[in-house]
Amino acid sequence: MFDKEVYISRRQALLERLQGQKGIALFLGNVDAPAQYKDNCYKWRQDSNWLYFFGIDEPRLAATVDLETGEETLYGDDFDIDDIIWMGPMPSVRALADAAGVQHTAPYDALGAALKGRQVHFLPTSRYYNRLKMGELLGIDPAETTSAGKAGCKRASEPLVRAVIALRLVKEPLEIAAIDAACDLGFEMHTAARRGIRPGRIEQEIVGDMEGVALGKGWGTSFPTILTQHGEIFHCHSHALPVCPGKLMVVDAGVESGDHYASDFTRTYPTSGLFTRKQRDIYQTVYECNELAFSMIRPGVEYRDVHLAVAAHMLDNLRQLDLVRGGIDGMVEDGIAGLFMPHGLGHNMGLDVHDMEDLGENLVGYDDGQTRSPQLGLGSLRMARTLTPGNVITDEPGIYFIPDLIRQWKREGTDGGRVNYAKLETYFDFGGIRLEDDVLVTEGGARRLGQRRLPIAPDEIETVMQNEQQ
Repeated sequence: MFDKEVYISRRQALLERLQGQKGIALFLGNVDAPAQYKDNCYKWRQDSNWLYFFGIDEPRLAATVDLETGEETLYGDDFDIDDIIWMGPMPSVRALADAAGVQHTAPYDALGAALKGRQVHFLPTSRYYNRLKMGELLGIDPAETTSAGKAGCKRASEPLVRAVIALRLVKEPLEIAAIDAACDLGFEMHTAARRGIRPGRIEQEIVGDMEGVALGKGWGTSFPTILTQHGEIFHCHSHALPVCPGKLMVVDAGVESGDHYASDFTRTYPTSGLFTRKQRDIYQTVYECNELAFSMIRPGVEYRDVHLAVAAHMLDNLRQLDLVRGGIDGMVEDGIAGLFMPHGLGHNMGLDVHDMEDLGENLVGYDDGQTRSPQLGLGSLRMARTLTPGNVITDEPGIYFIPDLIRQWKREGTDGGRVNYAKLETYFDFGGIRLEDDVLVTEGGARRLGQRRLPIAPDEIETVMQNEQQ
């Protein structure tokens, strides 16, 4: 938890952005979530918006901010002796309120009465308990309190959602320091993974090495670890295979620090320590795309344009390999790059590894006036906004050879005759490559987060792996 002045300042900034709005802003913290039964719960994680505005990392709390008077109240219950027997002594609700700079406290069950007759502004809920609680408090269908995905939640307060997004998109110096620290732990985590890649080992053993770092030095992983020799499967969480010589290992993983800020890196390694000629050609292209994207990141640039520039460079290189044919501009415009990179170039990052996407992807990642493309690839771009200092984003191009997708495009003629399927089919056992860094937009350009960058250039990868596999 930061100093209370941080949370006081954030709530004051929120009030200023909501000036003229009537009613109350309601914030629900998370509660413990039972796994199999009431007393065996999933690992505790507080709601990120709650952490941002109040910082109290304890369950079953709520708060209101009166948008007309500025009055703030923390709702919760002090531990009784039965709680203390199992959990030990805990600070009083009053002490927690003081730590967050909140003036008033009240019992948790007093929340309903405090909302009666008032206009209530709330953020989309994500946890099931909060959906039910919000529905109960407001007398609406709980399903209507959650985010509808890309569009956001129609019943939530758009003024409140937009105000929160505007504040959280621009990271404060203490947040940047926390993300830097998470990236340093991510460096250690990925180093453990790379050193563990040896033919014959089971993927799960390497995951254990990695996650030991995350649990030993941070809160844990910032999302379920992706470590796979099937890199064409974006979110492959199966880790049952032995490491096979001659394959590519995609490692996409991050650490959540004790402050709950995230890191998110991806590297792709040749399991034998050296790339084959075919692997190196594709790897070099993805590496160049990563470097190109970073070179373009600076204030005033639309990240959508960076995605499109990466798509053009990728297609130009693939054309030189005779995998695609035709004019680059036309192929970019028609979305041919989506066959090879069906995801976007990057996303926002912070307290969530995909920061604030529970508030609605389009509201978070798109400026007013920008529209989301229907194309495969570009349509999955989660961050398209004009960049501003303080934005923290990922730079993660990739190239994948997905047999089912390739067959579908061939069958339906999606490419308009510009894909060389005869040669592309020789890549059906290739897998995929993704290379990801975490980037801060600065006043003068950008910098990669963390003290050290993971090895990434192809020669660098081969050298470090050869040294570590000896």
